[in-house]
Amino acid sequence: MLVAVVSDIHSNLAAFQAVLADLPAVDEVWCLGDIVGYGPDPNECLETLLGYKHLAIAGNHDWACVGKADLSLFNPDAQAASLWTASQLTEENKEILRRLPSEMTVGDFTLAHGSPRDPVWEYIMQPSQAVANLSYFTSRYCLVGHTHVPAVFWGPAGGQPAGSARPAPDTALEIGERRLIINPGSVGQPRDGDPRASYVVLDLAQRLARFHRVPYDVAATQAKMRQAGLPYMLWARLAAGW
Repeated sequence: MLVAVVSDIHSNLAAFQAVLADLPAVDEVWCLGDIVGYGPDPNECLETLLGYKHLAIAGNHDWACVGKADLSLFNPDAQAASLWTASQLTEENKEILRRLPSEMTVGDFTLAHGSPRDPVWEYIMQPSQAVANLSYFTSRYCLVGHTHVPAVFWGPAGGQPAGSARPAPDTALEIGERRLIINPGSVGQPRDGDPRASYVVLDLAQRLARFHRVPYDVAATQAKMRQAGLPYMLWARLAAGW
């Protein structure tokens, strides 16, 4: 079974379409939240995801755009984008976002946007944070997003310490016995200095997680964002991947 793992699409349809076109013939798409927010195409991104056999959980921006998160927790640009997104979403799509669970477990995988300890809000950025979260999920692996940076974290095992890595594009990680927290990075707003859309394909038969990057038409997304009047920094950052 092949599963595409995506996160933080952030209403960036051009990036999402590039990822979908780049995929092998996957059986399912698992989305780790923040389908909407920041970008210019919230309805289109959600409806595109719904066209696939998929699982999806809520991110903090998904909640903000449907009134389930306090906008005061966001910076001014994110607040402005959330209000604009709320004005664009259809009522049907708002209801779909409201019903998204904050986490779920599927076989060997727990899915959370932020962390298993705080599924919507916590950022896992350091091995110490990953280790602190290991007791909050019972599956072997956990998939998270939120940071917009592809990463793998592992706990101590067999006398070896906890650690982390940032996998290079087009590399495969063997998912064996050690418990792992895997972040596929962001489709729509990468923040690791690489503007290409980021995603992971899980090969459950071969026990591999393959990390991928794919270019997309950044200028087209930026033009849409400018036309919509979205904040300058939100579209300017796309070209630099930060």
